[in-house]
Amino acid sequence: MSGWNKSSHFFVNSRIYSLWKRVRIFDANGKPMTQSNVSAPTRKLDFSRILEVLLHPQRTFSLIAEEAQASWLTPMLVLSVSAFLSILVSGYLTSRAAMMGEVQLPRDWQYWTPDMQSNYMQAQQAMQGPVFSYIIPLITALIGLWLWWLILSGLLHLGSTLLGGRGSMQMALNIVGWAALPFVVRDFLRIIFMLLAGHSITSPGLSGFAGSAVFISQILTRVDIFFIWNCILLIIGFGISENLSKNRVVVGVVSVVVLLLLIQSGLGSLLSSVSGLAVQRPFF
Repeated sequence: MSGWNKSSHFFVNSRIYSLWKRVRIFDANGKPMTQSNVSAPTRKLDFSRILEVLLHPQRTFSLIAEEAQASWLTPMLVLSVSAFLSILVSGYLTSRAAMMGEVQLPRDWQYWTPDMQSNYMQAQQAMQGPVFSYIIPLITALIGLWLWWLILSGLLHLGSTLLGGRGSMQMALNIVGWAALPFVVRDFLRIIFMLLAGHSITSPGLSGFAGSAVFISQILTRVDIFFIWNCILLIIGFGISENLSKNRVVVGVVSVVVLLLLIQSGLGSLLSSVSGLAVQRPFF
C-alpha cells in the first residue's frame, strides 16, 4: 500500500509538472513572454543611467519613455549633491578671502553710487559667518533647483499638450530631471576651477560680456554651453515621449525655456536694483 501511494504521488507530481511546462504567458501583442522579453522592474535609483543620458540621449530617453513609473529621483538627487558641493567650495573660498581681507568686488563696481558701495562693504563684513556662507546659499539653491524642476516640467507638459502631445505630467518630470544632468557637469567643472584658482566665480556664464547692463547680465549669467546642452536634451526627450514632430517640439521647448529665462533675469535685475547687490550664482 505504501509503495502504491508513493508511485501515485510521483505520477500526480509529474503530470502537474508537465502541465506547468505547457503553460505560456502572452503579452499584449499576443506573443509568448519569455525570460528575455519580460522587462525588469525599474529601479528608483539608477545611477548607471547618468552617463547613458549624456552620451546616448536618443536611446536612453526612448527607454525612459517606455517606463510606467517615476524615475526622476536619481537625477534630482545628483543635482542636489552637485549644488551642495559647489556651494561648499565657494563658501569656503569666500570665507577664507574675507578672513584675509580680500573682498571680491562686483564686475560693475565702478558704476555703483558711493552709497551702494558703502552698503556692499558693510554687507560683506556682516555676512562672514557660516550662516551666510553655507546655510542660506544652500537652502536658496536647493529650493530654486526643485522649484525650477517643477515649474519647467509643468510648463513643458502644458505646452506639449497644447501642441498635440499626449504625455503625462509624470513623464514630463522624468524628462526634465534627466535632461538637467549637464548642470551636474557644470557644477563639477566649476568646483575644479575654484579649487585651482583659489577663489569663487564672480562672472558665471557669459555675464562678463554684458558690461553695465544689469538685465542683459542676468540673462548671460544663465546662458552657457551647458544651458544649450540642456535645451537639446529637452527637445530630444519630449520629442520621444510626446510623439510630436521636430518643429513642434523645438517651438514648445524653446518658448518655455526663453520665457523662464526672461522671468528669472527680470527677478534677478529687480533684486539687484533693490538691494544694490548683484546675484552671484543662478539656480539654473
